Amino acid sequence: MTELYISTDVESDGPIPGPNSMLSFGSAAYTADKQLVSTFSANLETLPGAEADPKTAAWWQTQPEAWAACRTDLQDPARAMKNYVTWLKGLPARPVFVAYPAGFDFLFVYWYLMRFAGESPFSHSALDVKSFAMAMLKLDYRDSTKRAMPKRWFDPLPHTHIALDDAIEQGALFCNMLAENRRAAGQP
Repeated sequence: MTELYISTDVESDGPIPGPNSMLSFGSAAYTADKQLVSTFSANLETLPGAEADPKTAAWWQTQPEAWAACRTDLQDPARAMKNYVTWLKGLPARPVFVAYPAGFDFLFVYWYLMRFAGESPFSHSALDVKSFAMAMLKLDYRDSTKRAMPKRWFDPLPHTHIALDDAIEQGALFCNMLAENRRAAGQP
């Protein structure tokens, strides 16, 4: 095993880190054959001077259970990100960041890692599940949505907008896609 796929989901109060805060994040470390090795999650205190985006705040009003879940047991971002780096470095293989969409989730995680831990064990790269689906389905990027993906790629896991739940769900999705792609290429 040379790498682990770190499926990560972020919940935030707006579209960008700095002016907005990452409220919660969860990561699920998977092997290529869909073994869930370990998980990490943290709910974070908001950034000093940051404000919630009004559109995002309105969306959170529709998700009271997820909102309550991400506002309990709050941690200082510096402590949480340093603990996250320790967790990542303690895994038995190199971490590969995986998300759907990676452009959003990685933006927050990378910014918080660099700001509060001074390093990123992921370097500066991330694997985007939607881009992988685009390649596998041979569709345009904007057509490569979850609705267009075959049902066989999805395990019966909840999508709750609680970061760790969603990280586990999308990690299983990615592993199912990876297995099918490797079988199609004649790989074990």
